[in-house]
Amino acid sequence: MGCVGSSQTKGNGTVKIRKPKPWKNAQPITKTQLMQMRDEFWDTAPHYGGQKEIWDALRAASEADLTLAQAIVDSAGVIIQSADLTICYDERGAKYELPNYVLSEPTNLIRDS
Repeated sequence: MGCVGSSQTKGNGTVKIRKPKPWKNAQPITKTQLMQMRDEFWDTAPHYGGQKEIWDALRAASEADLTLAQAIVDSAGVIIQSADLTICYDERGAKYELPNYVLSEPTNLIRDS
């Protein structure tokens, strides 16, 4: 059902969330810089469309463990296109794209001292 595809339905057809694949940032960054990038993304994301409630649910899911993240997106009615949460839709068909840096740390992260 829905505009995304019939395999993305609620119930038994729900896509199971998985961790994103390892990725590397163009330049090595510190944990502090990563957190700043994440804050900037979440502060501006609702201005690009979609519902604030869905953005809030996606933020909560991105910061949670996989089991809790699955419960959050299921209860919010988020339709998962990519199991790593990089592409999702709401029930109205609005698209939500999440960059890797809000979902996981890069492989070239510089640990703050």
